[in-house]
Amino acid sequence: MKISPAKNKSGFAVIIALVSVTVLSILAGALAVFMKVENQLAQNGNDDEKLLWIGRAGVQRACWILAQEPGGPTSLKQIWAGGPGVGAETNSPLAGISLDNFPVGDGSVSLKMIEQESKINVNSADSQLLQQVLTTMGVDAGSISLVSDSIQDWVDTDDGQRPAGAESDYYQGLTPPYYAKDAPIDDIEELQLIKGVTPHMFKGGPAPDSNPAFKHHKLGFGSAPGQEPDYAFGLRDVLTPYSNGKINVNTADANVLTCIPGVDATAAQNILTFRDTENTMGNATGVINDLNQLTTFIPNPLGQQQISRYCTVTGSTYEVHATARVGTSEREFIAVVYRVGNTAQIFSFHPK
Repeated sequence: MKISPAKNKSGFAVIIALVSVTVLSILAGALAVFMKVENQLAQNGNDDEKLLWIGRAGVQRACWILAQEPGGPTSLKQIWAGGPGVGAETNSPLAGISLDNFPVGDGSVSLKMIEQESKINVNSADSQLLQQVLTTMGVDAGSISLVSDSIQDWVDTDDGQRPAGAESDYYQGLTPPYYAKDAPIDDIEELQLIKGVTPHMFKGGPAPDSNPAFKHHKLGFGSAPGQEPDYAFGLRDVLTPYSNGKINVNTADANVLTCIPGVDATAAQNILTFRDTENTMGNATGVINDLNQLTTFIPNPLGQQQISRYCTVTGSTYEVHATARVGTSEREFIAVVYRVGNTAQIFSFHPK
């Protein structure tokens, strides 16, 4: 049987045509995907720019809100903290203001403000205060002086070493080596560079368990040999590098209150109850207007002295979290804002 050359050529042409169509289809599909990716990248770049400016606008709005706040005690009941407002606030330009989903251009921004006086300033804390923090969170007694002295050596401007502390000669022996800062901490994450501060101590909470199938048992107070303790909280939860140096008893949480020398768990709970209770206990607003109001809960004269030494009822430093949104894109920005009188100034601004 003979095969016709014409039919053979025709079959070959069909195969070539099919291959060509397949290749062109693949190329067309690849081009479509490429164009889609390029468009998405261009859109993302455009959204990034919009999110940046919306975030900046959000921080400026936070500054305006803080500037409108009346003078006097600051508390979590005020509008900057998302509260309903207290006293003069309810008749001020802040009346009815919401911190959520404020429209900016074709996007929106939501705000959260954290008063830094609700924490302890690590740059100005003395030995007594730092040691009380470490004791309260549950740090082993043998490490308390080590960590306290090392933190103070890190933030002071001289190269003199405290008995249990560390200066550059210690850090230069590490891998990789680095120098002691000998200057105030700028970011609370710096604590993890300091001698004696472990990641677990910094973050707090239960100890990481490398063998979850084995149940560890606590042996009375403290921890078993080789086992890290369960910290009630972490250093990052109660310390801040930014504040006026005093602890605001109107905004501090239970962990911070119990870190104040002279304030035990009972006194701390009484303070929280006083803050949460209005029109009773001689407290019309739920705001502590004067530290002398706390003498009922802290009758010990020594405790009262410590409250006067370390505490205040006002705040002036705020960490502002601005969450910007455009379409399906979202980004959070963080700023530190200082309030002085009726003005508020931005100290720093960066994306999270």
